[in-house]
Amino acid sequence: MKRTHKTNRTHRTNRTHRTNRAHRTNRTLRLAAACLALAGASIALNPAIALADPAPPAARDLAETSLEDLMNLQVTSVSKKEQSLSKAGSSIYVITQEDIRRSGATNVPELLRMVPGVNVARINANTWAISIRGFNYRYSSKVLVLVDGRTVYTPGFSGVYWDQQTMPLENIDRIEVIRGPGGTVWGANAMNGVINILTKSAAETRGGLVSTETGSQDRAQGLLQYGGAAGTKGSYRVYGRYTMNEDSPSEAGQTTPGNPASDRAHSSQAGFRSDWNLSSGDKLTVQGDILGLSETQTITTLFLDRLPAFPTFNDPVRVGSGNLLGRWSHVFADGSEATVQMYYDRFRRFDQALNIVNTGDVDAQYHFHAGARNDIVAGLGYRVSDQVDTNGYEITFGNGQRRDNLFTGFVQDQIELTESLAFTLGVKIEHNAYTGYEFEPSAQLVWSPNNRQSLWVSTSRAIQQPSWLNSESQLDIAAVPVPGLPFGLVHLSGNPKLLAPVLYDYEFGYRTEVSKRLTLDATVFIGDYARLLTNEPQAPYFTASPAPPHLVIPGIYENLGGALSYGGEFSAHWDVTKWWRISPGYSFLEMNMSQASSSRDSKFAATPGDSPKHLAQLRSNITLPHRVEWDTSAYYSGLVAGSATSSGAVPAWIRLDTRVGWRFGESTEFDITGQNLLTPRHVEFLDGLQVTPVETARAVVARVVWRF
Repeated sequence: MKRTHKTNRTHRTNRTHRTNRAHRTNRTLRLAAACLALAGASIALNPAIALADPAPPAARDLAETSLEDLMNLQVTSVSKKEQSLSKAGSSIYVITQEDIRRSGATNVPELLRMVPGVNVARINANTWAISIRGFNYRYSSKVLVLVDGRTVYTPGFSGVYWDQQTMPLENIDRIEVIRGPGGTVWGANAMNGVINILTKSAAETRGGLVSTETGSQDRAQGLLQYGGAAGTKGSYRVYGRYTMNEDSPSEAGQTTPGNPASDRAHSSQAGFRSDWNLSSGDKLTVQGDILGLSETQTITTLFLDRLPAFPTFNDPVRVGSGNLLGRWSHVFADGSEATVQMYYDRFRRFDQALNIVNTGDVDAQYHFHAGARNDIVAGLGYRVSDQVDTNGYEITFGNGQRRDNLFTGFVQDQIELTESLAFTLGVKIEHNAYTGYEFEPSAQLVWSPNNRQSLWVSTSRAIQQPSWLNSESQLDIAAVPVPGLPFGLVHLSGNPKLLAPVLYDYEFGYRTEVSKRLTLDATVFIGDYARLLTNEPQAPYFTASPAPPHLVIPGIYENLGGALSYGGEFSAHWDVTKWWRISPGYSFLEMNMSQASSSRDSKFAATPGDSPKHLAQLRSNITLPHRVEWDTSAYYSGLVAGSATSSGAVPAWIRLDTRVGWRFGESTEFDITGQNLLTPRHVEFLDGLQVTPVETARAVVARVVWRF
């Protein structure tokens, strides 16, 4: 199999590259023309819309919701029940529908840039390093990501393939981001945070929707969707979506002179959602998606049959995935509520090796009141994951097959001590296949002296469940020169005796609506980590297999690391006028690493170099006359010093995006967005795990959305 893939990786000539670029440019121009034609057709079909003279800005609010409404948004990620954002005892940020529509973003990672404390770093057009409160790298494993309650982390390494988390942004209702542990209700790997993506109900998306998008970097997207009534009690929507991006500009990433890094991708996706009000107390949701993805990446890796060669080449990635989810809820006469959710998720990914994962999950939850003061949520869950992984270029996973079972149970009680003071206590108990029983307790105290402000403190314990990669893999990292010998092979082994890394977290937060035009949200935190993974060197040995004879420099995973982190996050919304809103954000992170006296890991101390100490955001939303919108976002990332997983220092950078949108009534919208306008290009993360980074380049994206 390896020889077949290697022989297919030939370098393209400059002339072929220029010819293909010309063809792609022509295709982009045709797509842009199609967008403009669609906009023109929409105006022609609705001439009154185009000629309407809208009210001046002072006559209407900037957004569909006021700042008071934003403070009282109902969120579910903190306690698995609806509660007001202003009274949630957690550092939570909500990306709303209006934020998404006016962001100019083309995918979920770009949306997450606006959340203080979330480090979003683009490696290439399809690969991202995303984390919360440190430990960032391509396979970040301390953040749990969910889509409508379905976990999307990969059990093989407990991280997320962000290129597989593609969806129509028009269908996202909101994204709730918890910075800090969420283990009591969500369980393992909700260690540093939770990203919960919630889509709109089918009842909210009735009618037709056509969306087209094209960009200066040979990017295009098309979405066709329709929704309607399903009898007298239900609603449905179905959609089909296609996206493509060609290779980034050749100047943005070179592997060898004349051989640009490759990061093109093409994907097709289809899905549906149906929501039913079966009775006055019963609701049912059934939804599903399928995805086909083809992309390339430029990697540098070892081949055991060509030692000590360490070649760089363009490698294909192929993905086929699908999921099906059902959720039923029933409200009893006394107001208590029971919910049962089941889903099945499967993906087949060829990315240096063939990885197949099948996951089945069932979760039952009961929400009720005990007396006048106790609001209780309790639940049980079971998940089974079947994994198959063939040997990769430089890695093997045990015998190539594994089945893991996860049993969970949790209870959380919110106790109203007084009308303004609430105490929440909860615990989650899990049994996993790696470390057995694990406990994740938490406590929160929220004081709300009035409806416009609240103070909260919390403490919790969260764990990161070991993965198949940590426990059973055999990884050849690099071939290095050794005096007097042909070469040395750096080898890392998994350890089946690993314990779960643990975090003890302490937080204090304050939210306030200073006035009808200004809200503030601030959090400070301290995180005490124990049993973090280290790479411990073992005694070198000489071997003749595989040929040629060489020295093996082995290492093994151990739990000999610790860390103390502290910092803070701040965000605000200021309505300067009824037509101008400013939303600043800032986060600071300091990490101090420690190791057991027996540890000999020479790179562990550099872990803070994976993440910047300072992150900042500033968004401006202006509604102009004649239904014109002007939105600007500035993002700042401080220095990334580099470590074992980020292979070099990345200077601080500033990104500026601006969007101009024009709404033709309620049915049609056109916008054009300029991205990364301050610099022609900049690098955001130097991946130390094979993938050749590609600089983020200046770009222009145009989009038309037509609802009918």
